[in-house]
Amino acid sequence: MKRIGLLSVLIILVGVIFIGRLFYLQILNNPYQLNPLNNSTIKVTYDYPERGYVYDRNGLLLVANQLSYDIMIIPREVKPLDTLEFCSLLKISKEDFINKFNRAKTYSTRIPSTFVAQLSKTDYAFLQEKMYKYKGFYIQKRSLREYPVKSAPNVLGYISEVNEAIIKKNAYYQLGELIGTAGVEKTYETNLRGRKGVKRIQRDRFNREIGPYKNGIYDTLPIPGNDITLTIDGVLQQYGESLMVNKRGGIVAIEPSSGEILALVSAPTYDPNLMIGRERSKNFSKMYLDTISKPLLDRGLQGEYPPGSPFKVITALVALQENVLSTSTTIKCFGGYKYGTGKGAFMECHCGTHGSPVELNKAIYRSCNSYFANAYRKTIEKYPNAPEGMNVWSKHVKSFGLGSYLNNDLSVGQKGLVPDGAFYNKWYPDSRWGATYTISNSIGQGEILTTPIQLANMTATVANRGYYFTPHIVKNIAGVKLDKKFTSPKQTSIDKKYFDPVIEGLFDVFENPRGTATWSRVKGIEICGKTGTAENPHGQDHSIFIAFAPKDDPKIALAVFVENGYWGSRWAGPIATLMIEKYLNGGTIRPREEERMLNGSLEEEYAKQLIEEIEK
Repeated sequence: MKRIGLLSVLIILVGVIFIGRLFYLQILNNPYQLNPLNNSTIKVTYDYPERGYVYDRNGLLLVANQLSYDIMIIPREVKPLDTLEFCSLLKISKEDFINKFNRAKTYSTRIPSTFVAQLSKTDYAFLQEKMYKYKGFYIQKRSLREYPVKSAPNVLGYISEVNEAIIKKNAYYQLGELIGTAGVEKTYETNLRGRKGVKRIQRDRFNREIGPYKNGIYDTLPIPGNDITLTIDGVLQQYGESLMVNKRGGIVAIEPSSGEILALVSAPTYDPNLMIGRERSKNFSKMYLDTISKPLLDRGLQGEYPPGSPFKVITALVALQENVLSTSTTIKCFGGYKYGTGKGAFMECHCGTHGSPVELNKAIYRSCNSYFANAYRKTIEKYPNAPEGMNVWSKHVKSFGLGSYLNNDLSVGQKGLVPDGAFYNKWYPDSRWGATYTISNSIGQGEILTTPIQLANMTATVANRGYYFTPHIVKNIAGVKLDKKFTSPKQTSIDKKYFDPVIEGLFDVFENPRGTATWSRVKGIEICGKTGTAENPHGQDHSIFIAFAPKDDPKIALAVFVENGYWGSRWAGPIATLMIEKYLNGGTIRPREEERMLNGSLEEEYAKQLIEEIEK
């Protein structure tokens, strides 16, 4: 009897344990429950958010959105269909259909992907009534970009479909989705894109949709992207682009007190609307293959050129800091600087001082090569050996942001080149070289390379008397704090006291009757600047100009670079002063000069050079 009772207790206990375990596995923690993402009876769809809008610093809308329609495919759900009819509706060939279908299958048979992107509203209206005939295909709404102002494509960038490499790196994206590919769209992609919503639809065993999976507890709503306000002045940007029509080069304008980029012009340019819709790929290919005018090259950020005479400003500041000359030190120029006994050891100069004493101020406004060659040589030769002197010089130069990417928020750029001792040791083994070997550096030739944005930043640094803010393109992002690196000043290695005499020289470039830019003075605006002509072995010299204004309360600093523009005062100088006048006064009072720049063209010069290259 006792045994029967004990057996009964054991049976009941085992039963309770078994039931409890089943309850735990099936209700509390079911490892056999299918993940809602992998459940074959679950259809996953996405709701795409609107990308953030983009405005200029004054609230001008630069980038908006327009509704687009994509044909989506889930390969495993595709049923036999009239392929020719479907291709006709989609305006694609049968070969395209097969390629797109195979691509979708390779990506995933279960996950939706884009089959045909960016249908027009007319095509959408016609197709939506017929989509029931094509199982496994459906229409997905999403936003495409729209550019109300046909300007600044190099700044704004564009969006395009993700590729497989991007998908592997970032699980957020699925095949056929869009991503910022250049400009602001690329740099601030995570801010602009928002967050897509996800819907999971339950299906029965007959593949019929029966409602949200688990009443939608796993579904999420789309979150719109953040709006962005750029530092760009849209009106100034458009004006700069109009001045650069039929020319090649770049204009970069910066607000010295903040590092905010006011204009970033690259010429030739194009309508940003060419980079949206189904024609984007064709338009991109056409511009990409244009290796002559290179409209996709952002010359303001990527063009590397010798800085020419504007670099003399740095040569003077470094020499003052190293105490190898003072503001009253004078030299005499007799048409050039002789730096050796050899026949070719002579640097020509066109300052026209004819042997009269030249001190710092006159050297700047007359642009005397001899003076700056002398200043550079004294700087290098102050030290026991040339490599050491060159390293000291190079460190000073780099403190102005030259020779670096500037750590800005732009999607492309080039470092340029500021040589040091190690650089020349490679060319001249055993350090058998001296200052005279590199004397061309003194006037911005030689091995030095800069980009227009670096020259503009250098100009802003001089305007600030020795410091700069990292140039940046975004002023404000809704709900997001900007990086502190854009609000922290960067000091140069030059003492503040040395900037004022140099600035006086830059002011006299305009104000002195013999200054190299006296012809370009603007009534009522105190401008400081420097003309430049950079030698070019492949054709006419480049025209360069740097400037800032007003002199004692700088609101704008800029660099203008016109490829093959002969000399600084011919093209770059007038363009620079017109930009300053436009920004500070809202208009210009020099109609003749403005008309000459707006209608002037260098296309004949470019065509001539092209013919010469072909003949070679």
